[in-house]
Amino acid sequence: MPSFKKTLGVVVAGLAAVSSALPAIPKLTRSQMKMYEHAKRQNAAAAALGLTDIDILQFALTLEWLEATFYQQGFAQFPATDFQALGLDQREIDDLLKIGKTEEEHVILLQGAIAQAGVQPVQPCTYNFGFTDAASMVGTAAVLENVGVSAYLGAAALVSDGSILTAGSILTTFVRTATRGIAVPQAFDTPLSPKQVFSLAAPFISSCPEGSNLILTAFPTLAMAAGASATAVAAGATVQLQSDAGGGATHCAFTTGGVPGGTVFSPFDQAAGCVVPQGLAGVVYVNLASAGPLNGKLTDDIIVAGPMVMQVS
Repeated sequence: MPSFKKTLGVVVAGLAAVSSALPAIPKLTRSQMKMYEHAKRQNAAAAALGLTDIDILQFALTLEWLEATFYQQGFAQFPATDFQALGLDQREIDDLLKIGKTEEEHVILLQGAIAQAGVQPVQPCTYNFGFTDAASMVGTAAVLENVGVSAYLGAAALVSDGSILTAGSILTTFVRTATRGIAVPQAFDTPLSPKQVFSLAAPFISSCPEGSNLILTAFPTLAMAAGASATAVAAGATVQLQSDAGGGATHCAFTTGGVPGGTVFSPFDQAAGCVVPQGLAGVVYVNLASAGPLNGKLTDDIIVAGPMVMQVS
């Protein structure tokens, strides 16, 4: 079933449209007005990025092309026996195949929504996923699906026209069970800004056809120090991060669902690194930031590098 928070994003966008047509005396409840005010702030953020509703759908289509191609290439390269060797049963393998088909359906849905608006949909790019075996494919699938969910949660409230968002609505899919991860590591999934999501997707994109390049640019890359892994990091541990842009950072920003404000900040030093805050679990997005707001709000203007996907236990 659709993610609750994605559904909430649709409601928020719809409330924004409804409220604009209201008479002088507001008829929305206090909670609805709070949702509307949040939607206005998010739409202002989209405008600051120069993003229209169609730009956001094109952004979503770019991600769906990437994910659909990922599954097509992976299943063409690795037979079912390779996945069975990982310990996956036939039901789990069938689920992975279904996810791949679902991504292809998402592409068709978004193409239709964009074309109906009189705009040429973006075309697939050339990709380099870097998987060498079935295990690395499943591991990358887990990252891509989490990023995809975060992309829709973050973009939902940026869309000012609720009808166009509904036309491009996507059913949330997960591969946590197939990768033996925690099925529900936190109460809510994590919304990310379009620029953060594009920064996560950019390393997989080699080139795009003329006219299919997004107006977004990626943040500088962020990685664990040489020899360290981001796949099993304990809360409370000190981690060292590397980025060419790290000189302007004062904090590590750990973004995850269920955290008030969305992000927990930890002081950063290039030599000493930073401490992973307590209370985090599952997929966490890590950025370097030039500030550490007490309200837990990570905005694009203070991101120095990232994001990087970290698995916290």
